[in-house]
Amino acid sequence: MTMKLFCATLMALIATGAIAQPAPNYPTRPIRMVAGMAAGGGADLNARRLAVQLNRILKQNIVVENIAGAAGNAAAVTVAGGNPDGHTIFFSSHPVFAVNPVLYDKLPFNPDDFAPVALVSQASHVLLANLSLPATRVSDLIALAKAKPRTINFGSGGSGTSLHLAGELLNYTAHIEMVHVPYRGAAPAVVALMSNEIQLLFDNSMTAVGHVRGGRVKGLAIGAKSRLAALPDVPTFIESGTPGFEVGISHGILVLKTVPRPVAAALNNAINSAVSDPEYKAAMAELGVTLLGGTPEQFANFILSERKKYTELIKKQGIKAN
Repeated sequence: MTMKLFCATLMALIATGAIAQPAPNYPTRPIRMVAGMAAGGGADLNARRLAVQLNRILKQNIVVENIAGAAGNAAAVTVAGGNPDGHTIFFSSHPVFAVNPVLYDKLPFNPDDFAPVALVSQASHVLLANLSLPATRVSDLIALAKAKPRTINFGSGGSGTSLHLAGELLNYTAHIEMVHVPYRGAAPAVVALMSNEIQLLFDNSMTAVGHVRGGRVKGLAIGAKSRLAALPDVPTFIESGTPGFEVGISHGILVLKTVPRPVAAALNNAINSAVSDPEYKAAMAELGVTLLGGTPEQFANFILSERKKYTELIKKQGIKAN
């Protein structure tokens, strides 16, 4: 699928997906929330906390169904085969729609069959370093990498993952050559970092916070516009002299584009009500997650901007999926 076709489709969704009046008879039964990640991790916790909030607001059970595999593609296939009445919704990481269409020569689902409902949250990636690495700032790291090209290893949870792309973006932006070492998931990559098998790892803030606080690794910088309340001593890349460097993972709700507009509107309203809850926001902030909300148009535009950003990177760096 070409970038031009993808953009045209999303813009068509924006044009036709204006918020209508909420459907008074929705939902009429429990909602199946398909989550494209394994149970028990930080992203799964994110999905389940949203489900609790939506349960309260919509007065129906929200049943989270974890379908991991193929970088979210397996979950997308499941949703694509569901009933398009709004009782099956997709809790998806944004790379499924912003990155996967570029990484994979052929997807097992059609991204054009989905419509964004609302962007739920954003968790920035934190650049973690082994305690023995002689760098305490990003500028130190870049100087070291330039002085000794291809001697510093950075890990990820697999080729083509957001953690891998973050490292390649730093290579590309800073004009350095660090070596990528993929692992079968983020957890073994963290173990490798602590044992100095690799020296660097971009990690999701939901798990990075605990590692930094526990003193097991050091945080060099965070890929956000501003510092996290959960890690106040870790500077942003922008503060560290790398302008515009923002990396992370966002999650949102999508449905099939054939779902009636009033139903999609009801979902959007419920999500925005949920993410505005002060206690929910505070609990997620403690994990390094920012709750967002907003319109379908804003979610679609975010996907488009991320797609443009990573299309260039993937092509220039020759990145391939596992």
